[in-house]
This record gives sequence, structure tokens and C-alpha cells, in this order.
Amino acid sequence: MFPYFQSNSESISNGICIILALVSVKLYTSFDFNCPCLPQYNKLYSLGVMIVPPIILFFLGVLVNRHTGVMMDEWMRPMGNRSKNPSVVKYLFSAMLQRALLAPMVWILVTLLDGKIFICAFSVSVDPTIFSGTYISLPTAPPGLPNNTGLEVTRIMAKIPCKEDAIFRNSSFRKAVSRYVRCYSQAVGWSILLFLIVLGAMGRLIKPCFDDQATFLQTRYWSNYLDVEQKLFDETCVLHARDFARKCVVQFFEDMREDTILHLPFQPTIISVKDEWDDEDEDRLHGITKHDQVDQLLNKWYYNKPELDIYSPLPNKIGIPWPPRECTETIHTYIYIYIYI
Repeated sequence: MFPYFQSNSESISNGICIILALVSVKLYTSFDFNCPCLPQYNKLYSLGVMIVPPIILFFLGVLVNRHTGVMMDEWMRPMGNRSKNPSVVKYLFSAMLQRALLAPMVWILVTLLDGKIFICAFSVSVDPTIFSGTYISLPTAPPGLPNNTGLEVTRIMAKIPCKEDAIFRNSSFRKAVSRYVRCYSQAVGWSILLFLIVLGAMGRLIKPCFDDQATFLQTRYWSNYLDVEQKLFDETCVLHARDFARKCVVQFFEDMREDTILHLPFQPTIISVKDEWDDEDEDRLHGITKHDQVDQLLNKWYYNKPELDIYSPLPNKIGIPWPPRECTETIHTYIYIYIYI
């Protein structure tokens, strides 16, 4: 299972997004939320705690998602010999967006189901007469609402989240308001979770009815191809750079050995190792042995990627050369007609 996750970029992206979601839960549980208990700051501070961390988690998810780099490379690259496929870019963007939204949604749902932030934000908006049954205009407090400090009702309601405040010491009114607001918070949280689950299920069931499955398979194939191609190119560049550097270092020591000023002994083992390296270097360097050649190769790869056509006139496994392309296409046409018609 572990090698599968190592070799599959999509699985790695899923794993990273799940880890971010778990990290968001851990951050919230370890976060000591302290409400300001001031009418003009409660809602602002609470909404900031509910919105700012999800934005950070979203951009962090975009940053660590490999689909982001592949999508931007495909979108921004010049046309060259290879045409662009907008459906592939859309597929990569959709995959990146879905994974990046996981951790922010987990944070928002956890905050709503917990209710503390919701109580801090909207305790001022609660009508205290709901818990007293009698309406008395401000600044006089309704029955049951402690008002022995001379404060306005708005300021008293803003102190509902602060259970350690002396106003609400051993007060059932604060507990009643907190339960009332927490019920709304949890109702909103469960409603959002239900909506997301239903939306995902309906999308999974309805999408195959309207989308061409063959087109979807092609889009998914070429999106995976772009990822694998970029990986192989990076690995080939690393191997070429290693062999190029090794060749330069060996050549430097060869020049130093032949220098008349420094008489360095050249061990036979080094000569044998050097001879063994020469054959491997020639294969991996692919004839690219100069700085200008490397820059030209990289420049050509970016501005003029090769066409997606790997036809080769090399003989097949039984030693018979492949037929020309025109003959091959004709044979495929006949086979298709024979099978399906």
C-alpha cells in the first residue's frame, strides 16, 4: 500500500489534504478562544476566527497540491508542436479545488458544531425577552437578566460568552442564552454537512448521465500523462545533471594530473572507475555536453514540447519492421469495420 501512495500523485494529494484536515481539527481543539465580550468587537473577532484560518488552509492546500503546478504549467506554456486541451486544465483545476477546500470546510464545520464562536458573535443579537416573557425597553433589563451594574442590556448580552464574569456568576440566564445560540450554531453546521453530502451524492449519480464517459476517461488519462511526463523529465534532468557534474569533475582532475606544476598520483583504481563511467556517461548525457546545449534543450522543451506521437520505424519483437503509418491506419480501419460492422 505504501509504494502505491508513493507512486500515485493523486493518492499523495489526497493524503496531504486529509492530513491538513486533521491538522485543522487539532489546531482548533488546541486553540484557546477568548471572546472580547465587547459589543463592537465580538462579531468582528468571531467572524475573523471563523474565516481567516480557512483562507490560510485553502491557500496552503493549493500550495501543497501537485495538480496546481501541473495545471499552471499546462495553462501557461506556449503552444509549440502540442495543442492545448482546455478540458484537461479544467479537470486539474477541479481536482485541485476539491482537495484544497477540504481542510477549510472541516474548520468551519468544527467551529459551528462546537458553538463557542457562534455564541460570541451573535449573543448580542438575542432578544432577552425570550427568556423572561416580558418586554421592557432599554436600558432597563428584563426579569431574570442581571442588571445590578447599571450597564445597558447590549453590553450585558455581549458578556454572555464570558462565564467567569462577575455579572453572570451562578446565573441560569447565561446558560439559557448559550444553549439557545449553540443550538442555532449546531443546526447550521449539520445543515451544511448534510447539504455537502447530498450535493456530492447527487453529483456522483447525475454526472454520468450528462457527461460523455469516453471524454472523461480521455481527460483523466492526459491529466495523468502530464503529471507523469513532468516527473520523468525532472528525473532525467537530475540524472543528466549528476553525470554532467561527474564528467566535469573527472575532467578537472585529469587536467590537474597533466599539469606540470602539480604532480598528483593517479591511482589505477581511479582509471578503471573512470573507464567504467565513460560508457554510462555517454548514454545518459545523450550528446548534451555543453552549457549552451543544455540551455537550448531546456528552452526547446518549454517553448516547443514534442508532439504526442511516439511512432517509430524500429522493428518489432519478431524482427519485422512496422508498416508505414498510412498502412497502419488503414489496417486499424478495416479491423474496426470487421468487428463492429
